[in-house]
Amino acid sequence: MTADIVPVAESDITQWDHEADVVIAGYGVAGAAAAVEAARSGADVLVVERTGSWGGAASMAGGFIYLGGGTSLQTACGFTDSVDNMAAFLNVAMGPGADAKRIDDYCAGSVAHFDWLVGCGVPFKAEFFGEPGWEPMGDQGLMYSGGENSFPFNTIATPAPRGHVPRMSNKKQGESSAGFMLMKPLVDTATASGARALYDVRAQRLVVASDGRVVGLVARRYADDIAIRARRGVVLTTGSFAYNEAMVAQYAPRIAGRPAASIEQHDGRAIRMAQALGADLAHMDATEVAIFADPQQLVRGILVNGRGQRYVAEDTYPGRIGQLTLYHQDNTAYLIIDGDAQDEAMASMSPQLMMRPPTWVADTVEDLESEIGLAPGALQATVAAYNDGAARGEDPLLHKKARWLRPIGSPVGAIDLRESTGGFTLGGLATTLDAEVLHVSGDPIPGLFAAGRSAAGVAAWGYASGISLGDGSFYGRRAGRSAARG
Repeated sequence: MTADIVPVAESDITQWDHEADVVIAGYGVAGAAAAVEAARSGADVLVVERTGSWGGAASMAGGFIYLGGGTSLQTACGFTDSVDNMAAFLNVAMGPGADAKRIDDYCAGSVAHFDWLVGCGVPFKAEFFGEPGWEPMGDQGLMYSGGENSFPFNTIATPAPRGHVPRMSNKKQGESSAGFMLMKPLVDTATASGARALYDVRAQRLVVASDGRVVGLVARRYADDIAIRARRGVVLTTGSFAYNEAMVAQYAPRIAGRPAASIEQHDGRAIRMAQALGADLAHMDATEVAIFADPQQLVRGILVNGRGQRYVAEDTYPGRIGQLTLYHQDNTAYLIIDGDAQDEAMASMSPQLMMRPPTWVADTVEDLESEIGLAPGALQATVAAYNDGAARGEDPLLHKKARWLRPIGSPVGAIDLRESTGGFTLGGLATTLDAEVLHVSGDPIPGLFAAGRSAAGVAAWGYASGISLGDGSFYGRRAGRSAARG
């Protein structure tokens, strides 16, 4: 254990510089939700944030909140969903190791959580966006964000879109982003409820009483160490460990050195602070993986691996494509797409941030196969089989929707998607459904709570866009209420 995270004994604190009933470390979505609920529960709340402003990764995110079970937004857009239907999807989509009890809990409270967000002033436009894309191209409030309407998930649960997106005025990052439109109302609500904030404060170590209870934290503000007392509880919401190279190398080495869809403040500090008290961990090897390609291109072509074989339906959730590519195809993928399909994709309403020109172009699949360096005949057999099914409106191998099935013609190109993945970590502190941090013994650590990507949440070896903002805010609320009870 390194000295910089060793807990401090309460008896060693000679002076408390700040104090509150509930002290929350991190002012992202989980911290904001915790602040709202703790303050509404009657607690004096202090949020400490290491940067100069609230927001965290959430304020720069696409803003998806994964919710369902029959929210008023789903209903307004003409979709029927239920708690059981949502749980059936998540229990499969969240991958091996997913916590069924947590999924059931999250689904059961999903409609109420959406109503809570609306009650806090988060705006949603009752309009569905049905095109392929990483996010809506306008200010639409609902879209598929986990591949619910693609194989195999559409055979397991009735497809329903659950990507709830706060309404933004335009598509530029900053004050009009969907993530900002989620965060600002939550922070305003927390402030109106009495929560205070202290910025440029980086949590360093936990303070522990003689009976093992967490009673505060030591932090660094500018050049000074300060002690902050928590009369009832400390809530850790400082994000993942995606930017801690040593932790990534230890727990999730396959994404080491790859672009992290996160922020540099996600350095795993809170996880390590709690570990120093004996906190248990969960899902530390699990990651979200994105593939840096435009879904408008993906659906119009076929993805093949290093053997020239298809391995995933191209119309599924792009995060699923990224994960399968990195972990099961040695991070090797080529998108085979003909000239007409490429022109269609380029003419779509996509913002084209990830649109790519073909790496290779040829008049025949045989010539393209040779240019890529695939085994002779491999790609030809794949394209021939695909074209045969597409001509009949079928994809017997991977069941891509008929809407996107069209034989691949000439000229034909290939987009090199090798090394085109990146992502962030999903593992963290093991917690109860009330956001209590668990000791390795299985008992809660008194006075310590966690939510967001500092904790292991709904996702394990699977993901859907909006899960992090969803379970971060959902269990952030639980953490705030639990800490307020003391």
